[in-house]
Amino acid sequence: MKGLLNLKSLSDKEIREIIDLAILFKNGFKKEYKGLKMATLFFENSTRTLISFQSAMINLGITPVQINVSTSSVLKGESLYDTVKVIEATGFDGVVIRHTVDEYYKELKNINIPIFNGGDGKSSHPTQILLDLMTIYEEFGYFEGLKVVIVGDIKHSRVAHENIQIMKRLKMKVMISGPNEFIDESADFEDFEESVKSADVIMMLRVQFERHVDKFGYSINEYHEKYGLTVKRVDLMKPNAIIMHPAPFNREVELANEVVECSKSRIFPQMMNGVYVRMAVISKTLDKK
Repeated sequence: MKGLLNLKSLSDKEIREIIDLAILFKNGFKKEYKGLKMATLFFENSTRTLISFQSAMINLGITPVQINVSTSSVLKGESLYDTVKVIEATGFDGVVIRHTVDEYYKELKNINIPIFNGGDGKSSHPTQILLDLMTIYEEFGYFEGLKVVIVGDIKHSRVAHENIQIMKRLKMKVMISGPNEFIDESADFEDFEESVKSADVIMMLRVQFERHVDKFGYSINEYHEKYGLTVKRVDLMKPNAIIMHPAPFNREVELANEVVECSKSRIFPQMMNGVYVRMAVISKTLDKK
């Protein structure tokens, strides 16, 4: 099985090669794979991941085809494996899958076309981590020694968990912050107010209301006051520090409305970089065929 399922399977060198190629694409490098077509199969809602993969395919001369799960035979009980086998059998050259189940791809070992993981449960979102790394590298030109603080709903975030693993591998200092009930043992904890003053990168996370089985324990205003990135907190940040967010974001919850597009924010550049990272991932996979 080829493609990209998680970043554990990649060396640090391979991660850097993907970022370098993504930057080349961003700077105008062209590559085309005419005559190929790839499917997107999303069992969970998405805006950025879906359309940036589709945009990446179009930029590479690949025809994207979106499979609508709600009108597919999945509703008749067709398994994930059989659905993907149909995609393979009907001549597609790859598939991007987002699924609610952690490591869904383990049941797809006999699929022979590339599979690109668009996010699985609370486990992994490899291209999101790559675009985050690309954004940081463009800003600073290096990784080692940078302090990154990830703030918010750590426990439910596949982005946080995989970012922490890979950032540590790349010798970045990673801390987590936020409400105690949102924190796990994936990294050392730091008080939010202290983090704001000392971090090179502040990565805010969306409160994932849909994943909270119990009632959310804060009012919106209370959460924003205690753990939101307000204009006053932004004013305390280091001069060259940047703000990131994997999105979608809750305005006036984890981010003040004025902060979303302030001078320190790299949220929308992150999204733009997602197209180039996904072009690089697809291109490297196809070139190995």
